[in-house]
Amino acid sequence: MRPSTPPSEVYRIADEYVERVAALHPLAATSMGIPSHDAEMTDFSSTGVGARAALTRETLEVLRAAPVTDERDRIAKAAMEEWLDLSLQLHETRDHLRSLSILGSPIQAIRSAFDLMPREGEEAWRNIAVRLALVPQGLASVRGALEEGLADDLRGTRRQALAVARQAGTWSGVEEGTRPFFDTLLDVFDRSGVVGDGLRRDVEEGARVASDAYAAMAEYLRERYAPRAEEHDPVGADRYALYARSYTGATLDLDETYRWGWDELTRIEAEMARVADRIVPGEGVAEARALLETDPKRAIQGVDAFQRWMQDLQDRTVAAMEGHHFDLPEPVRRIEAMIAPPGGALAMYYTGPSEDFSRPGRTWYPADGKTRFPLWSEVSVAYHEGVPGHHLQIAMVRYLSDELSRFQRLIGSTSGYSEGWALYAERLMGELGYLDNPDYELGMLVSQAFRAARVVVDIGMHLERPVPPESAWHGGETWTPELALEFMVPRNPFDDAFARSEVDRYLGVPGQAISYKVGERYWLAARESARASEGEGFDLKAWHAKALSTGPMGLDQLRRELGG
Repeated sequence: MRPSTPPSEVYRIADEYVERVAALHPLAATSMGIPSHDAEMTDFSSTGVGARAALTRETLEVLRAAPVTDERDRIAKAAMEEWLDLSLQLHETRDHLRSLSILGSPIQAIRSAFDLMPREGEEAWRNIAVRLALVPQGLASVRGALEEGLADDLRGTRRQALAVARQAGTWSGVEEGTRPFFDTLLDVFDRSGVVGDGLRRDVEEGARVASDAYAAMAEYLRERYAPRAEEHDPVGADRYALYARSYTGATLDLDETYRWGWDELTRIEAEMARVADRIVPGEGVAEARALLETDPKRAIQGVDAFQRWMQDLQDRTVAAMEGHHFDLPEPVRRIEAMIAPPGGALAMYYTGPSEDFSRPGRTWYPADGKTRFPLWSEVSVAYHEGVPGHHLQIAMVRYLSDELSRFQRLIGSTSGYSEGWALYAERLMGELGYLDNPDYELGMLVSQAFRAARVVVDIGMHLERPVPPESAWHGGETWTPELALEFMVPRNPFDDAFARSEVDRYLGVPGQAISYKVGERYWLAARESARASEGEGFDLKAWHAKALSTGPMGLDQLRRELGG
C-alpha cells in the first residue's frame, strides 16, 4: 500500500486532472461516481470538446515533466501519458463533428447518465429534475457539432444516423409500441416516497421536455442529417489504425491480426464441434444449438424470473471465487443484475461502481421484448460482465485507492485491457471447472468464436479486405456489410436481430470490436510468460492479484509490465 499522504507529483497531477474532467464533462463525472456535477450537462459542441482537449494538452505537458519516485509512479505515469497522447491524436481528427454511433456516442451518453444517477432522497431527485431540463441543451450541442461537421465535409454515415434516430425515437416514445424512457423515471419517483415542494411537477416537466428533445433529435437525424450523410461505411486504413490503437493501446499489424482472427475462428469452431457431439452425438453444432434454444427445460420464462436467475448466478459466483481464486474486499462483493432500458444496442454491458461504492457495479441485459431466455449462452456472458470479468476487474481497481492513481481508477483503462480481461475470464471459468456442463461450455466457445469473427469482420469491412481466396465461403470477395451480416448470423450467441445490431455497431465504432479477442491474446501471453518464468512456483491466484493491482493500461504496456 502506498501512503495516502503526501501524494507524489504524478498522483497529484492525476487527481487534479480527474477533478477538472468532471467539471468539464458532468456526464463523465456521473459515470465515474463523482456526485458534485449531477445537476449539470456536458457541452458536446466544438467549444466544449476544445476545452477538454486543452485540459488534456496542458496536463500531458505537466505530466511529462513530473519526476518519478517509485515503480507505482513509473507505471501510472506511463499509462496516463499514453492515454492522454492518444486522446489528443483523436481530437485532431475532428471526428467529434461526426460522432454518430449506436454505441458510445453523445446521444447515448445523455440518456444513459440517468441510469447511473442516485435516486434516494430529495436532493438526488432535484438533481434529476434539473438534468432532465438540460437534455435539450445537451442535444442541441450535439446537433451543433454535427452541423459544423456537415459544413466542413466531416460527415457521419447514413447507416448510423438512421440507427441512432431509431434509438432516439424509442427513448422519446415516438416509435410505435414504445413508452418514453423518461416517463419511467417519474414512475420511480412515485414509488420513492420522496416529497418535496413542487418536486414531482419538476420531474414530470423535465421528463416531458427530455422526451420532446429526443423526438426532435430523431426527426432531425432521419429527415435532415441522413440525406446529407456519408453512404460509405468503411473508415479506411489510416483512421482505423488510430481507432484500433486507441481501443487496444497496442500498435497492431492489422494484416497479421486479420489472419490470426481467421485461424482462431477455425480452431474454436473445431472445439465447438467436439462439445456439440456431447450434446447431440453425431448431429453437429447447428443441431446442438437448435436443441439448446428450443428445449423448455433449458430456458427461463419471464423477464423478472431471468433477472432473479442472473442475480443469483452473480451472487453464487462471487461466493465461489472469494478466498479461493481471488480475494474480494467486501464492497467488491456487491453486484446488481439489471434489465437495460429498451432502445440501445442489444449487447449486455456493465457499469462500474461509484468511487465510494454507494452505487454498486451493475450488469445490464437488454431483453428487447424477449420473454424466454435459453440459458446455454447466458452463463459465460454473466461471467464476462460480472465476476470474474468486468465487475471484478473494474471494482477492484476502484477499491485500490491507496495503490493506484485516481486517473487509473476512474478514467485510464482501454477496451483491450478491460474487454480482454473479461473474455479471458470466460475461458478461465472453463479452466476452473465451472463450465463442465457441455451446454455452458458450448456457450463459452460460441462467445469465443463470436469475438474471433469480430476480428475478421471489423478489419475486413473497414479496410475492405478480401475474404481469403482459399475460403469455401465467398473466397476472394471483398467484405461488405451484407457479407458481414451473413457471416455473423450463424456465429453470434443470440438471434438475427442481435447480429444486425452488431454489424451496425462495428461500422459505427471502428476498432473496438477487435479489442476483446486481441486483449485476451495479450492477457494469455502475459500469463504464459509468467508461468514459464516461475515454473513450478507459479501461483495463478497471486498472478491475478498482481496483474489487477498493476492497474489499467494499454496492451503494449501490459506486455512490458507483465511479460508476454
